[in-house]
Amino acid sequence: MEPAYSDCKGAEAVLNLQPSASVTISYHPLFGSHDDIMLLELDEKLLPDILNQRVVVRGQPDEDAVLCTQSKTYAIKFVGTSNSVFLIPPSDQSEFSYSTIDCDQKDQNQLAVASVIKVAPGSMELVEVAPKLDKLKYLLFKNPYSSEEDIEMEDLEDIERGLYKWDDLVERIQASDDELRSGLQALSALEIDGYWRVVDEKYMDMMLRMLLHNSVLNDWSLDALDQDKVVEVLQSDGFPFKLAEHCLCAFGQKVNESVDRSCVWKLDERKVCVHIAKQILRGGKRKMESFIEEWQQKIPEGMQESFNMLEGEVLTERLGVDTWVQAFSVSSLPSTPAERFSILFKERQKWEWKDLQPYIRDLTVPGLSSEGLLLKYTRRTQPKADAEPVFSAR
Repeated sequence: MEPAYSDCKGAEAVLNLQPSASVTISYHPLFGSHDDIMLLELDEKLLPDILNQRVVVRGQPDEDAVLCTQSKTYAIKFVGTSNSVFLIPPSDQSEFSYSTIDCDQKDQNQLAVASVIKVAPGSMELVEVAPKLDKLKYLLFKNPYSSEEDIEMEDLEDIERGLYKWDDLVERIQASDDELRSGLQALSALEIDGYWRVVDEKYMDMMLRMLLHNSVLNDWSLDALDQDKVVEVLQSDGFPFKLAEHCLCAFGQKVNESVDRSCVWKLDERKVCVHIAKQILRGGKRKMESFIEEWQQKIPEGMQESFNMLEGEVLTERLGVDTWVQAFSVSSLPSTPAERFSILFKERQKWEWKDLQPYIRDLTVPGLSSEGLLLKYTRRTQPKADAEPVFSAR
């Protein structure tokens, strides 16, 4: 490429270039590194979002940036190339165009010349990734809502108090809006006075026990709880309206709305039974017989517990003649596969598939199947052809 400046033509000189035709190229007067200009390679399905400005780049200064659409998150990766990629601006681009005087001085009969503004060393590409929601869990659980809100913290800034509005979370969490909402829902978070909060487990337990107690006193069916009546009674017991409603959302499912627009709820048998089991195991390991006996005693009348409900919530261990059970919830584990498997193999060096499967089935890595995850992070052994496979760390 000759280091000369010979024409006013820009990208137009090459846009309609025919096969086997050629064009002369030259340095643009503003040729340079132009670090503020980068190439981005896109999948066609992403073009509408990019062209209509429906994307946003998210990440803190110490994080690798991600690009988010309304529903998905993409890592931004730089891919170098050994070929020379010339960037040629359009001639009518005011920032890079020649002056009118310069153009008038050119020979009108000379051939079109494309002026190169920059040689690109590579391009950025987007790779779909799972949303980074572990940080959401960390932020919200620093200051869960409880019955004893710390009054001494009221003079501090919201962030210092561990309180986050939607815009605060959007700024800090690398996830699309849809994925962030799903993450909040998975944590049973709710909006209180404009701030997104998770509720302290002991506080949730108090509300559930009060609801069950009042259902007995008032002869309520756990399959047909009138929202207005439940909320009114819980409020009279000192629970805020918003939290009383949240109790129904956390432990039940809406059945219908009556004619007078009052909602009817049914308590979810599994959610209630799992919650009670986790409360029993808060103190540590228990012998299976002792645990089951207490669990059965605390289950509300009309509900039927099953140990299968506790998949992904508890682990069992055989010690001598006794079987012990301990709390080990999948919801407490990181969502990053490498970190998840690291913790699992610290807990146990070897896992049978029936025990491992509940702790990895929620892992989602775009482009990688469950089998691919196992191949990448585990070593599979099978002592006998008819034996269950055993997984250890790779």
